[in-house]
Amino acid sequence: MSFPFRATTPTPPRAAHLALGIALLLATLWAAGATYVLVFHDEVLARFVARQAAMQAAYEARITDLQASLDRSTTQRSLDRDGVEARLSALVERQAGLERRQAAIADLVGVAGPETGADPSLTGALPEPVSPGLELRTGEGAPGRRSARETGARLAAVERALDRFGQVQALSLGRLAARAGRGTERLRSLVARTGLDPNRVDQPKPGLGGPLVPVSGDPFALALAQAQRARGDEERLRRVAADLPLRRPILGEFSLSSGFGTRLDPFTRGLALHTGLDLKAEYGEPARATAPGRVTAAETAGGYGNMVEIDHGHGVVTRYAHLARLAVSPGQWVRAGDIVGRVGSTGRSTGSHLHYETRIDGEPVDPQRFLRAGAALDAWQFSGR
Repeated sequence: MSFPFRATTPTPPRAAHLALGIALLLATLWAAGATYVLVFHDEVLARFVARQAAMQAAYEARITDLQASLDRSTTQRSLDRDGVEARLSALVERQAGLERRQAAIADLVGVAGPETGADPSLTGALPEPVSPGLELRTGEGAPGRRSARETGARLAAVERALDRFGQVQALSLGRLAARAGRGTERLRSLVARTGLDPNRVDQPKPGLGGPLVPVSGDPFALALAQAQRARGDEERLRRVAADLPLRRPILGEFSLSSGFGTRLDPFTRGLALHTGLDLKAEYGEPARATAPGRVTAAETAGGYGNMVEIDHGHGVVTRYAHLARLAVSPGQWVRAGDIVGRVGSTGRSTGSHLHYETRIDGEPVDPQRFLRAGAALDAWQFSGR
């Protein structure tokens, strides 16, 4: 048995060389890499470590900056909050001061009593109370900053409102002082018209004293003291005027039959001094006290007939003569308008009338001076000054 013969093709020499070359190249590269690693291992590791350290330092610096920024923001918020609290405390104190001032002005306005009334332009309402709850919100981001600005704006608005109201108070106080000054001068003029010396009656009562309490240098305190002094002068003169016989002795119908001064005497027909006013009125008409005072005489007094004499102080005396009957007794205190007797024709009289006199320090003066001053005072008070 025979087997067929198969011929084998030999490997080309070029392919073998190529494979061998690749193998040698790879081996060389591996050897070179291994050699580089072995030779430069420490340097590569050092560079790697250096890069890591630089990155860590950069992160730490960033964190430090962020922490510093956070601390500054926290500190600023704390300062802002402290600033707001300080401003708020100052505003609350200012408002309390303005309220005390307003109370002083209100007292000053009310000194004159209800008959003069209070001028609405001299009073007013304080701004809304400053809220102690104003504070900064410390939330994150812009809202907190907006809140700080809004709070600052609100505080500034309250400060301006308090400034304006303080100015209004100062103006009101000045007007009060000026008004009291005008009232004092007018009352002095009215007193002078009666024949009394205003300097005589416009004197503080003796025996004043007390601890010394200096007035501070605050302009408002000084203005308040001046206004109080002016109002005190006015009220003192007003009380003096209330004590003077400025009212009519007869409220009903009457006519002036004879005035004060030289006239023909109705009995002798010769010239004589008439020391008062003769007021013709119905028999029995009430004769009234023209001012408060004490009765010093209530009796029959010669040509006066039944007469009442009243001492009103300040050297001023009034007399009511020719009365049909007396209604008071000596030593009795009477008020203005009280009935002291009834109109008649007793004594040296030719008919039913009231002889009315006013005397200063014992000397007769024209009663018309007092009556005209009383009419002027009534008109002044009625007009609201």
